[in-house]
Amino acid sequence: MNNDVSFYILILRTLELFLYSLEILILVRVFSSWIPRAYESPFVRFIVQITEPILTPIKKLIDKSIFGGKGSMLDFSPLVAFLILNILQNFLRNLH
Repeated sequence: MNNDVSFYILILRTLELFLYSLEILILVRVFSSWIPRAYESPFVRFIVQITEPILTPIKKLIDKSIFGGKGSMLDFSPLVAFLILNILQNFLRNLH
């Protein structure tokens, strides 16, 4: 029984670490967007490949909302992603 609980906690901690890693990658992507020609770097392209499946659906939802549109100068999808990831992390922390 104790091994089951330990395994359960290990799974939860691993998920928390995964969500935290996604936050870091999104943050690196945001900062790299401010650097000219950063997207030519293989490292930044790798980060874009990892974060794009998270940010694209959020961008589409924002575009359909009253806050979005094609005239928007700022991309709020990383901010919304941070909020969602933080909510998920708090949910996981409350499980153990």
